[in-house]
Amino acid sequence: MEKKTISISFDEYSSLDELNSQDRNLCLEAEKAMKNSHSPYSGFRVGVAVQLESGKIVYGSNQENVAYPSGLCAERVALFMIGSTYPDDKIMTMAITAQTDQFLIKEPVTSCGACLQVMAEYEKKQSQPINVMFYCLNGAIIRTSGIKSLLPFAFEETRLEK
Repeated sequence: MEKKTISISFDEYSSLDELNSQDRNLCLEAEKAMKNSHSPYSGFRVGVAVQLESGKIVYGSNQENVAYPSGLCAERVALFMIGSTYPDDKIMTMAITAQTDQFLIKEPVTSCGACLQVMAEYEKKQSQPINVMFYCLNGAIIRTSGIKSLLPFAFEETRLEK
């Protein structure tokens, strides 16, 4: 047996004021994206703003359905939009934020496993890391460089025999 260790690296900022203007703007755009959230069942609104290499910003928000499995997270809404509309425009940075009226969110909310897996696929497709910022409204921001820090054992076809 061999014991192995995985460590991750990320930057944490205490507020938007510590970010450069481009990252700060992207976080604010993610806030705007939450306004299009359709979340009448959970009341948990999520917004994402994605900066593409061309400079274009693509938005996503969570879209719920009375049949819960039929909904989709904000991250996948944005990524699938990019994949179908801007397939050759590389994803540079994603800013993700969440809000609810039911309780106080004190720390940045991170993406679910399904969204991380989709992010990993897009990162592999473009052969370039995707920067991700998890932004807590009026609070801290976690910034990573690359999805491997978030999902070190992402499912990849390279693990399958052809």
